[in-house]
Amino acid sequence: MVYDAFVSTSFDVKGYRITEQLGVVRGITVRSRSLPGNIVGGLQSLFGGNITIYTELCETARKEAYREMILHADSMGANAIIGVRYDANEVMNGITEVLCYGTAVKVEKE
Repeated sequence: MVYDAFVSTSFDVKGYRITEQLGVVRGITVRSRSLPGNIVGGLQSLFGGNITIYTELCETARKEAYREMILHADSMGANAIIGVRYDANEVMNGITEVLCYGTAVKVEKE
């Protein structure tokens, strides 16, 4: 099972050696803004600063994509993920895809 301690943006896990590369893993979520969320976000944007309703939406989407990536790695028998990255694209107006991806590996203590 992959634990947060073994998810890294680097290409190694300190104190461990990679014994097997299993391939690319990813987690994808597609989110849209709700009408009430757009209204609150629009009001917050009038005053400037952090638009918390959208910050929360983005954080939720990242967490979902991250969780899906870990589930994908677990299904492959990985115990670590290296080279983790996020990407986001607007699928259409108001609908955004968030992708979290990396390389599933097996590691063991050095």
